[in-house]
Amino acid sequence: MNITSQRIALPLLDANQPEAWLECRMAGPEDAPLLVFLHGFPEAAFAWDELLAHFGEHYRCVAPNLRGYPGSYSPPEVKDYRAQLIGGDVVGLIQALGAPAAALIAHDWGGAVAWGLAAMAPQMMERLVILNAPHPALFMKALRHDPAQQEASEYMNLLRRPGVEAYLQADDFAKMWSFFERFGGATWLTPELRDQYRQAWSAGLNGPLNYYRASPLHPPTAPTDAVMHLNLPEAMLHVSIPTTVIWGEADLALPPSLLDGLEAYVPSLHVTRLPEATHWLVHEEPAAVIHALQAALNRSA
Repeated sequence: MNITSQRIALPLLDANQPEAWLECRMAGPEDAPLLVFLHGFPEAAFAWDELLAHFGEHYRCVAPNLRGYPGSYSPPEVKDYRAQLIGGDVVGLIQALGAPAAALIAHDWGGAVAWGLAAMAPQMMERLVILNAPHPALFMKALRHDPAQQEASEYMNLLRRPGVEAYLQADDFAKMWSFFERFGGATWLTPELRDQYRQAWSAGLNGPLNYYRASPLHPPTAPTDAVMHLNLPEAMLHVSIPTTVIWGEADLALPPSLLDGLEAYVPSLHVTRLPEATHWLVHEEPAAVIHALQAALNRSA
């Protein structure tokens, strides 16, 4: 299956809105049901290529580089990376491609965006598939009260620091490569994939890091931190559409305990657990992920 790149302009909501666009990886016929794939950090749209090639036989598969990533609209200010704005980009993309999507499929930061979007704009998708991205209410609770989760997520505070870009770029991105090792290993990192990551990171890290800087969800460094007092609106927490969660249980950053209590927010929920997979489950066990995703697409509820 041939994968192409295409820049998709996002609809302008008002005359004062700046022009915005997302650079997308695309596969499949234009008249087929739409699947939208959202990547996380420190990846980009190419991370989904194996799934795009597989599902592109029967679906129109679109994987955008999210705001701030290579080729896509990259505003400079931290405030421009709030979750609702990134979610607005995804809504615009789905509208431009012919809403609703048959499924929104998302990992890591893409999953954080997708949880909120599924709650606030369920009309944009028929179903949601999440891969190793915690529900915001459960993640906030763990960051507040679970010392193990606070320790596992301490890297988030590093990534929020001003000027950390130079530190991460040093020695051929040595610290960036360490994220793969730290959160599960990197035996899947072929020379070709390394070149793709290196090319993406060389385009700049400010946009990707601004996701962390703009979010109030990070391990608290003081009792006054926003995460300790934040009240998330109930409308942002409850997902009514059919939802499948695929979770690599060997994830050292996001343990499977983050699934405990999820059914309170997602009544139509199916969980597929991959005991040996880590945070990088898409690369480690692509066949298992494809099987679970196909089952989600076939499931009526």
